[in-house]
Amino acid sequence: MDLTTRRICVTGGAGFLGSHLVRALEARGCRRIFVPRRRDYDLTQMEAIERLFRDARPQVLFHLAAVVGGIGANRANPGRFFYENAIMGIQLIEAARRFGVEKLVVTGTICSYPKFTPAPFREESLWNGYPEETNAPYGIAKKALLVQCQAYRQQYGLNAVFLMPVNLYGPGDNFDLETSHVIPALIRKCLEAEQRGEDHVTLWGDGSPTREFLYVEDAAEALMLAAERYDGAEPVNVGSGEEISIRELAELIARLCEFRGRIIWDPSKPNGQPRRRLDTTRAERYFGFRARVPLEEGLRRTIAWYRRQLGAG
Repeated sequence: MDLTTRRICVTGGAGFLGSHLVRALEARGCRRIFVPRRRDYDLTQMEAIERLFRDARPQVLFHLAAVVGGIGANRANPGRFFYENAIMGIQLIEAARRFGVEKLVVTGTICSYPKFTPAPFREESLWNGYPEETNAPYGIAKKALLVQCQAYRQQYGLNAVFLMPVNLYGPGDNFDLETSHVIPALIRKCLEAEQRGEDHVTLWGDGSPTREFLYVEDAAEALMLAAERYDGAEPVNVGSGEEISIRELAELIARLCEFRGRIIWDPSKPNGQPRRRLDTTRAERYFGFRARVPLEEGLRRTIAWYRRQLGAG
């Protein structure tokens, strides 16, 4: 598919991943990109979605809009995270069918995987158990959209593909400590402690879980490649294939932030899922995606960006 000739709509296009995708599409030569804003189109309301489709007339739809957060935000808002993520996706996919969208790219989450999935996570393992409890409502809401995409492909011929990105990070991430994911939270804590001359930072859990991270510009590239080259029903992992423990990550970020104090772990707080590492074979085989930005380089760019925001503020 030649995206430059299509009318494109990106839900969540003003958000973290979405804003990077929009810039990448523009760099690709796409000129007809519609980014709905929540104040104008509340995607939990079908009336607003129908108005969006009439206004944008999308031929290609990227559905990135989501209500997301780290462990704390998931524990505080399980009902909201389930309902809003499920209802937005269910209604958008139904509208895409009715309005004859050519291609639909839906982003899921690796939070949908069972808690004790053997690493590396393979897409075949998606239904082999219940997700990690702290983010299960979010993960199950997203997994329901995979079922809908496959059912609509089977019954209606809707060309809907489903991608499952790993934890993303990079410039423009959410650095609010109440709702952020682990990398921006660690960067902010280390920079603030370094600036205040504090001798330690306290982090959740014991540092033993492992995670995989993907630089946000790489994720945007994966979405475009899937839109251009992939027309299959199977879900596809999108990640770097590299695993690091939270303890090692914290030490790396502290070094890059030039924080020389101690890291204190609070084991009374939850660790989250024990291990996360993806098998990324399908993404490379189906649409030629391979992550380019190594973790340390991506962290350097992210820290530099956040330092500039602090200076601008």
